Amino acid sequence: MSQPSPQQIQIGPIQVGQIPVVVLAGFLGSGKTTLLNHLLHHSGGSRIGAVVNDFGAIEIDAMAVAGALGDSTVSLGNGCLCCAVDASELDEYLERLARPSAGIDVIVIEASGLAEPQELVRMVLASEHPRIVYGGLVEVVDAVEFDATRVKHPEIERHLALADLVVVNKVDRAADGERVLRAVRELADRAAVVPATYGRIDPEFLFDCRPSEERIGQLSFDDLHRHDDGDQQSHDEHLHSAYESLSFSSEVPLDPRRLMDFLDSRPEGLYRIKGYVDFGVQDSVNRYAVHAVGRFLRFYPEPWARAEARLTQLVLIGSGIDLAALTKELEACKEDAPHADEHSMWGVLRYVQEPSPEG
Repeated sequence: MSQPSPQQIQIGPIQVGQIPVVVLAGFLGSGKTTLLNHLLHHSGGSRIGAVVNDFGAIEIDAMAVAGALGDSTVSLGNGCLCCAVDASELDEYLERLARPSAGIDVIVIEASGLAEPQELVRMVLASEHPRIVYGGLVEVVDAVEFDATRVKHPEIERHLALADLVVVNKVDRAADGERVLRAVRELADRAAVVPATYGRIDPEFLFDCRPSEERIGQLSFDDLHRHDDGDQQSHDEHLHSAYESLSFSSEVPLDPRRLMDFLDSRPEGLYRIKGYVDFGVQDSVNRYAVHAVGRFLRFYPEPWARAEARLTQLVLIGSGIDLAALTKELEACKEDAPHADEHSMWGVLRYVQEPSPEG
């Protein structure tokens, strides 16, 4: 059976009605805004909502210039969102951006250069909004200033240990970029470490790009910049060289215990796992959407559609991962002798989010 590409599998938290929230952190000058601008230019038709520099929440779609993201106030067609003086307002902004009427597909929180990423992650995880799901902590590192930053801000080592994805930016300008990459990999606990120039990483690392939908009276953000990339195309041709992706499909249900053993021992550099799992007789009513970012893992049971083919479909994305070994491990998760066992799903159910009281 041929394996579909990631683009052919319509999977991920978006289809279960949730919006991933990505925390983008890094010290001053590391290139966070450059990376965010790159994502806006190459969102693949996805609508990105942003909470920028701890100051305010905005919807990004038809703004003409990504640099218009001011550090306090951004003027939109429906008014202004002024700076927030207290980070506790984060949940209010997330609620606003998660409204179905906003049409947002992914939210990026760009932390200020001296913010504490652990606190922002805690607030996202604590959100009780049923449409919000944690999308990972991305730490941006300035390869040129890395050594000096460790001396001035030793807490960077703790930040790297918390990260799910580390973007080592400006590697082209560093005197010894490979040494910096090795040092970061030693400090980053199980995170995928991706080298970059000008903050250019593939957006599929962070969210599922979806085709642009026609919006009467608006241009998409991608359309506005389609003819203004200059020589960027040659750089972007190398985006995929920094990571590998594996598509796995099985008509045979997976054994929940074996799958949890696989997930609990997933290797360093395996950044994202997304898709749907068929557990067969262990739960014949539901399929399980799975969403893993770094060490974060969650399952979302949802009823099978009446005429739907019962398949497991997964996409794994990472840096420096052994695709053949991962495929072999997933093949070993297949249920070779299915029989109902009321205890077999306990490991999976530990990662099922309790429904919101309002949901």
